[in-house]
Amino acid sequence: MELYRKVRLARRGGMSERSAAVHFGISRASVKKIMGFSVPPGYRRKAEIKRPKLDGFTGFIDQWLVEDLSQNRKQRHTAKRVFERLRDEHGFKGGYTTVKNYVREHGRRSREMFVPLAHAPGHAQADFGEAMVVIGGVEQKAHFFALDLPFSDACFVRAYPAAVSEAWVDGHVHAFAFFGRVPQSVLYDNDRCLVANILPDGSRKRTKLFSGFLSHYFLQDRYGRPGKGNDKGAVEGLVGYARRNFMVPIPRFATWDALNAWLAEQCRKRQADVLRGHGETIGQRLARDLEAMMYLPASPFDACDQASGQVNSQSLVRYKTNDYSVPVAYVLPGS
Repeated sequence: MELYRKVRLARRGGMSERSAAVHFGISRASVKKIMGFSVPPGYRRKAEIKRPKLDGFTGFIDQWLVEDLSQNRKQRHTAKRVFERLRDEHGFKGGYTTVKNYVREHGRRSREMFVPLAHAPGHAQADFGEAMVVIGGVEQKAHFFALDLPFSDACFVRAYPAAVSEAWVDGHVHAFAFFGRVPQSVLYDNDRCLVANILPDGSRKRTKLFSGFLSHYFLQDRYGRPGKGNDKGAVEGLVGYARRNFMVPIPRFATWDALNAWLAEQCRKRQADVLRGHGETIGQRLARDLEAMMYLPASPFDACDQASGQVNSQSLVRYKTNDYSVPVAYVLPGS
């Protein structure tokens, strides 16, 4: 490394390639190589690996390993089993080590790679988690809405008895009121409460309530790949954080409103934290997040499903296969 540094500095200072080779006692080809790489590149293979005994059998191996992707993880081919099948079914005469190395290399080629994500301010991710709570003395499962701002790591959490469409929308409405702004976009998974259908071209057919909510806030919705939780890793992490830090020990409150007021206060307190790798608090970074967001509309969205119905002679109205009584005072003449 020291030689690399000296040669590169000398060449940058005006020393010719020939003079550098003579001065440092290396070949001109080495000087040229050093100028092409800021650090030693290490050994670089120029030709493909030759496996004379295995090359005629790699097609079988590739086929078995691809078929394994649709099988139970505990019933997939090991390198030993691949070797045994090649030997017994196809007359392979080579050694086990050759097969093992090829299977390992195949796994490396097919492995999904990841790079660190950089999040722009003004965008959000949303999801639901589950935890046990005690409300009014009754232990029950809470479905908590979580909205994360990945740029600043600011969060909002609100609990509901069920993760239905109305809870999804109501969670957003309270989150936007909590931050005082609306994100430019929110990243979701493909929950049925939001997405009625994924069309052949990859676009989403949104549910009626969710579509109206997006229209009200001029909000852009984005979606992760089905089954790929890492696409929205920030909010996935928030769900785990909220469960470990806000739900242990099991919260005990008289009402859901009291629980949610407490959760909002925990989210507000968290803004004073300085996370690893940052020199500012969450709240300080949140200020830049908010600058990139949109203003709230004049009135919040009504987070409920609206449907027309007809009241019968018994003062009942049907909604989704259930009959609900309607006070006579609210029944219009002729309805």
